[in-house]
Amino acid sequence: MTVSVDLHMDDTSPRRWPEVKGMLQLLKPITWFPPMWAYLCGIVSVGVSPTGQWGLVILGVVLAGPIVCGMSQVANDWCDRHVDAINEPNRPIPSGRVPPAWALAYALALSGLSLWVGSFLGPWGLGATAVAVLAAWAYSLPPVRLKRSGWWGPGLVGLSYETLPWFTGAAVLSVGAPSFYVVIVAVLYGIGAHGIMTLNDFKALEGDKATGVRSLPVVLGPEVAAKIACIVMALPQTLVISLLFIWGKPLFATIVLISLIAQFAAMRVMMRDPKAKAPWYNGTGVTLYVLGMMVSAVAIRSLGVSL
Repeated sequence: MTVSVDLHMDDTSPRRWPEVKGMLQLLKPITWFPPMWAYLCGIVSVGVSPTGQWGLVILGVVLAGPIVCGMSQVANDWCDRHVDAINEPNRPIPSGRVPPAWALAYALALSGLSLWVGSFLGPWGLGATAVAVLAAWAYSLPPVRLKRSGWWGPGLVGLSYETLPWFTGAAVLSVGAPSFYVVIVAVLYGIGAHGIMTLNDFKALEGDKATGVRSLPVVLGPEVAAKIACIVMALPQTLVISLLFIWGKPLFATIVLISLIAQFAAMRVMMRDPKAKAPWYNGTGVTLYVLGMMVSAVAIRSLGVSL
């Protein structure tokens, strides 16, 4: 079965004005946590006291979550409205509760708001915000539309959700480039998030098949894709654990190791039925993953402030 995907406006919704609830749903608040958490990890990891700079901390968290991440979700829903008509027909756009023209204007307005708010975080904050906005559109919008690739799409989202906000939080608070320790740990956790994003693709398996999105579950099948996701999540954490031991932080390394062992147990459960168990793993294994992020952030905060 094939579906012709036309990303022109095709505004056939009978509504003239969007439903307020639908506009809020487009922001997908459940997705805000990862970048907000990563930004806080950056704040913690840099080893600089936030005293007197709580405004930057709060502003950065709001920017990372409701504004930038929210913008990326609205943009993705607008670009994916044909896919959602198959996977999730009750979503605000395919259900007609938010006309496509309003959704596009919403995404563009939030893009501008992101850059404006980012400017208050200084050059590092603004630069990182600009990269995040470009990445959001590159992920969803043709002709780039990196989400069509099961390798590039999850990789971009992982780095945008974990590495970039972590780096931003550290850079804003230290007013400069973060230390090597901060950068390497943030990059490793961003790479590992590729696996998390792959598991997230399981819910859109049928729609992705129909519309030509070559996610790993579509191309390789659920079982192989789940195995790759587990490996991609585990290897960076293994490197983080090794580095913490090398850097003289054995207690923190042991805590992250225990977290990884618990994830292995959850992975075994998921592999019994990857398609059905992927949402369950997102609520268990991924929770352990992000807790390990904060443990690692605390561990490296005393190793060096900036490059």
